[in-house]
Amino acid sequence: MTTTQPIFLNLLVFDSEFKNGATQLELVEQASDLGFEHIEIRREYFRDLKNELAPIRDIAKRRNLTLFYSIPDQLYLDGYINPHLQDYLEEALFLGVSQVKFTIGEFKNDLLTHELKALLKKGVTIAIENDQTVESGKIATIASFMKKIKEAQLPIGYVFDLGNFRFVDENEQDALDLLASYVTYLHLKDVTFHEDKPVATDLDLGIIDWKQAINALPNIPVAIEYPTQDTATILRAKEKIQEVLVHE
Repeated sequence: MTTTQPIFLNLLVFDSEFKNGATQLELVEQASDLGFEHIEIRREYFRDLKNELAPIRDIAKRRNLTLFYSIPDQLYLDGYINPHLQDYLEEALFLGVSQVKFTIGEFKNDLLTHELKALLKKGVTIAIENDQTVESGKIATIASFMKKIKEAQLPIGYVFDLGNFRFVDENEQDALDLLASYVTYLHLKDVTFHEDKPVATDLDLGIIDWKQAINALPNIPVAIEYPTQDTATILRAKEKIQEVLVHE
């Protein structure tokens, strides 16, 4: 039995390689060589963005890869649409990515629907994620924002980062109970505690019931998204996820 749910590899798994000098193109090649056809690239991993975009676009085309794009910036700044969003979406279109991810940021109750609709017409799916900040990572904040998005009938997705709730002193099960209907993409990590502070760790080495989360959020893409020590760890995580997906 097989599953059609794609498993993405977020290049955060190669954080140590990046810090040791690897380019994002090299990381994309490494992910592809490991058998991943779905890869989430990270804007902060570009050292020379202008000259690195085309090679990544080209390898994605050549190897028939599906790319998502993680951007460490906010959808809203001081209540207004981030003025850099149009540039980010142009980058995404050039790369051929199908989804761009942001955090909510400084949202002040007005969606600025007209401006958002203009950006959405660019042809790239926009999604927001709960991060590890009180501003953009709390359950109530995500719920309030996504409720307004749904009421406005805007096609903006929600990336449910399973482990991040522990970094804002909340519980992922409470988040699932309230937010499951909005989720379009699942980021997986486990979490352990060191000196009472949460730390991301490999699947099955922490306190997160990641298998239950997959079962609670069927038929959406799933990503491995935490720093790892070696490729064997990545492949074990992929195998564990596949085992859960095929038994849903």
